[in-house]
Amino acid sequence: MARYTGANCKLCRRENMKLFLKGERCYKDKCAFERKEYAPGQHGKMHKKLSDYGVQLREKQKAKRIYGVLESQFRRYFEKASSVEGITGEILLQFLERRLDNVVYRAGFASSRKEARQMVKHEHFTVNGKKVSIPSFLVKSGMVVEVKEKSRNHARIIESLDTAVGRGIPEWITLDKQNFKAEINRLPERTDIAYDIQESLIVELYSK
Repeated sequence: MARYTGANCKLCRRENMKLFLKGERCYKDKCAFERKEYAPGQHGKMHKKLSDYGVQLREKQKAKRIYGVLESQFRRYFEKASSVEGITGEILLQFLERRLDNVVYRAGFASSRKEARQMVKHEHFTVNGKKVSIPSFLVKSGMVVEVKEKSRNHARIIESLDTAVGRGIPEWITLDKQNFKAEINRLPERTDIAYDIQESLIVELYSK
């Protein structure tokens, strides 16, 4: 599947917020967003008033970039969320949070979602004891995500776990750091997602 291969820091500057796409670098002074808090490009410092459509589009782009999904996949999540009883925007975010690559990142096994996606593809993890190499796999309550035995000395996983507490582990995930396990104790709720995403605007955009 095609993926964005450009500069990650430009995405943060475009959305005017840290998306934490480069792992530990985002927490340091080297972060480009800290040094250039304006949009990239020749006219980045100009302040343009967005139309209602432009505001809605920016919210959608922000969510897509945070979770690292492309338009077609993001739209499928929206259509699936629309068919489920409940608040569509919150269900959409719940689907994105339940992705295996996001769980690997949120549990502290990787320092960014991009790194987590690569690790999942390289078969470093199991779910309920079974090998899963699909980043978009949706976890369910009660499932256990575990680092494979032969991958537990992986330098990036160890380094990420050492700084995981500082980044914060969400309440819906119980991390057993010593045994390289993360249990999904419940499905994520809207209050578990700290990102400044106005999901109602995304629903309005797709509902036109």
